[in-house]
Amino acid sequence: MKKVIAFDLDGTLAPSKSPLPDEMSESLGKLLNKYEVCVISGGRFEQFESQLIANLKVSKHLLARLHIMPTCGTRYYRYEDISDKWIMRYAEDFTKVEKRRIIDALVQGVKHCGFDREKTWGNQIEDRNSQITFSALGQEAPVEAKEKWDTTKEKRAKLRDYVAQLIPEFEVRSGGSTSIDITKLGIDKAYGMQKLMAEVEIGKDEILFVGDRLDENGNDYPVKAMKIDTIAVRDWRETVAIIETILAFS
Repeated sequence: MKKVIAFDLDGTLAPSKSPLPDEMSESLGKLLNKYEVCVISGGRFEQFESQLIANLKVSKHLLARLHIMPTCGTRYYRYEDISDKWIMRYAEDFTKVEKRRIIDALVQGVKHCGFDREKTWGNQIEDRNSQITFSALGQEAPVEAKEKWDTTKEKRAKLRDYVAQLIPEFEVRSGGSTSIDITKLGIDKAYGMQKLMAEVEIGKDEILFVGDRLDENGNDYPVKAMKIDTIAVRDWRETVAIIETILAFS
C-alpha cells in the first residue's frame, strides 16, 4: 500500500516555472487529505514558494503532510505549524572551489556545443548553492520557446555528456526542457527519496513517484533506478488524471 505520492514539479505538476494550474491545485489538495505528498525538483525553494505553495489552496494543517525537496533533493523543507514557517532540515551545499570547477566546465561545454549563441532571457548559469543549473535559453525564458528548443532531447544530452566527462566527481543530469543540473556525486533525487523514507519511516514499496524525466539521463531517473514504483507523464494534465485515478481507488 502506498503512503507517499511523490512528484517532480516542472512539466509534471505545472508548466515550466509557471504557477500551479487551478485544476492541479484542487487535485493535490484532495490527495493531501489521504496521503503524504513529496515534491522534488531542480528549482530553488523560492520557486517552490511562488509556483507551488502560493497556489496550493489547502488548510495549513495539511501543509504538515507536504515534503518540499528543492534542487533535486539536495535540500529538504517541512512546514512547522507553531511558527507558520517552512524549516530547512538539511542542505548539501557546494564549496566555493567546487562551484568554480563546475561553472568552468559548463562554460567550456556551452561553447563546445554552440549554446553560447542562443537567444536568452536572463542568465544561462544559476548558482543554487547545492546545485548549479544551466538553462540554454536563460532562467526567464518563456514556456513556448523552451518547449520548442530541444524536442528530441539531443541538445541536452550532448551538453550533459560533454560536461560529465570534464567533472566526473559530480552528478550531471538533464533537468527541465532546456536545462542540465549538477549536484554532488550521489546527491540526486534517489538521495532525496532515501531522506524522505527515513523521515516518514517507510520503505520504498510504500512510495509512488510521478515525473516527466524518467529517461536514463533525466533527473527523475535515479528514483526509478532505486526500484521505487514510477509513472512517466508528458505534462501536468496527465498527472491530474493519475491523481484522480489514485483518489478513486483509495
